[in-house]
Order: sequence, then C-alpha cells, then structure tokens
Amino acid sequence: MTGFRATVVVHEPADCPVADVSASADEPVDSVSRSSQATPEGTVVEEFGVAADAAVEGDHGVELTPVQSNEREAIYRFERDSGADCACEIIEGTGTPISSVRAQNGSLLLSFRTFELAEIADIVDELRAYFDGVIVEELTQDHEDVSADPVVVDRDVLTTRQQEILETAHEMGYFDYPKGANATDVAEELGVARSTFTEHLAAAQTKLMDAILEEEP
Repeated sequence: MTGFRATVVVHEPADCPVADVSASADEPVDSVSRSSQATPEGTVVEEFGVAADAAVEGDHGVELTPVQSNEREAIYRFERDSGADCACEIIEGTGTPISSVRAQNGSLLLSFRTFELAEIADIVDELRAYFDGVIVEELTQDHEDVSADPVVVDRDVLTTRQQEILETAHEMGYFDYPKGANATDVAEELGVARSTFTEHLAAAQTKLMDAILEEEP
C-alpha cells in the first residue's frame, strides 16, 4: 500500500495564537500539542515550545501560561474556544489526523498523511474557504518499491498573469521558510491588491493540482 505525505502552509491565519506568537517572537514554534477533546466549557487546551530566550509577551488573544522551561526551550499553555475557523480542526474534520503542527513567521505548517492525492486537494479547498494564502509546501509519496510515477505539467494551463504572479512570488521568496516576502510584499511588487494576489495564486495552484491529479484515460 502506498500513500502521500503533505505539508500545507496557511499564511497568517486569523485568531491563531500559535501563529501569532511565531510572528511577534520572530521564532519558530515547535512541539505543538492539543487536547483531543474540548472541555465542558467548549475550550481546547494547547501547548507549544519556543526557544528559551524568545519574547512571547503581548496580546495574542489568549493568556499564555508558562509550564516548563530550561536553557534551550520554554513551554507555554493556553485555552481557546473550539471553532470551525481553526485550521487544525478543519483538517481533522475531514477525517484526516494531523501528524505535525508548526508555526513560523506568522504562518502555520500542518503535516498529514492521506491515501489519495484527491484527499489533499479536498483539504486545501476546505482551508481556502476560511483562509487566504493556503499552499501545498511539500508533497511526497511513499512507495512499496522504487518505481516512480512522474507527471508532466503543461504550464500553458496558466494564464500569463498567473505565471507572472507565481514567478514573482517565487523570486521574492514567498514560498521560502523563513519567508523572504509575505503576501502584502508580493502584491505591492505586482501593483495589485493583496486579495487579488491571493485569488490569482489560489487559481494557479488549483490548475497545477488538477494537472497533477488528472487520471490517465
């Protein structure tokens, strides 16, 4: 049996304390864990780790409680309301467990496994219903043997404008980690509104995903 492993990036998700801390502290947030069930009050408990010298003070929408620390890492805990606008809960609502949650420069990096490529496309569509700037950062396939399944993607499926936006975003480091530019930076370079940039980017990625997922006749 084979399967796929994907890492999806959600740029600047609103109302996500973990992503917010990674932006304000300018430090990656690792070791994120969450309670499997909401409390009777409808809240979810989360913990995360950052570098011991990272500055996490400030208003992140929740109260951060120090739990443990050493010379390398500090662990914080907080409670938040369980809600459909949580990227992790959206993915898990499709029946797909999340294997890794990280945050960097204000963005979430969510890793998970699926049996079919189409499941990844469905998850991305679900996320895009709530967030702008959702991209597939990494996609690999587990093989039982060393055989490969190369796919040729025709770039002509993209409009000239979509190619320009992808190339500009790539050149400015929008897809890099740490990011060389955010959505606002790329939009300003292109001379378009941020919403226009994210719409064109989503359309371009959808076309490329469709080409990858297209079944042979």
